[in-house]
Amino acid sequence: MRIHSSSFENNQPIPSKHTCDGENISPQLSINGVPEEAKDLVLIMDDPDAPGGTFVHWLVWNINPHTEIINEGIVPSGAVEGMNDFGKNSYGGPCPPSGTHNYHFKLYALDLFLDLDQSSRKDVLEEEMEGHIIDWTKLVGTYTR
Repeated sequence: MRIHSSSFENNQPIPSKHTCDGENISPQLSINGVPEEAKDLVLIMDDPDAPGGTFVHWLVWNINPHTEIINEGIVPSGAVEGMNDFGKNSYGGPCPPSGTHNYHFKLYALDLFLDLDQSSRKDVLEEEMEGHIIDWTKLVGTYTR
């Protein structure tokens, strides 16, 4: 399984358009190689370099496993956005207080369909995913302020 973006290359800078300094819209993401037995895809975007510990920028689950492209600024039809650490059910772009941070876009294929409320945060999501991950992949982008 693989996730990549036409907006930025792995381990390269995320354009300001996708950050709090720009339009703050999610980047385009392409997905391929999803296992046939997958029933659900989950996307977690977080910043492990945040001063107070890992900061969650975006949580999306119930992404159809046949999805090949998540367009810029769009949430796939039928998908659910969970609660990020900004306290919102949406994408929150990179906005580091200083220095360069790494932003991880982690995509998981699950063997079950999740039934979670959109108020769910990352800890609840990860607890529900435990033991059900078939495969996963990661794309990393950087941002400097």
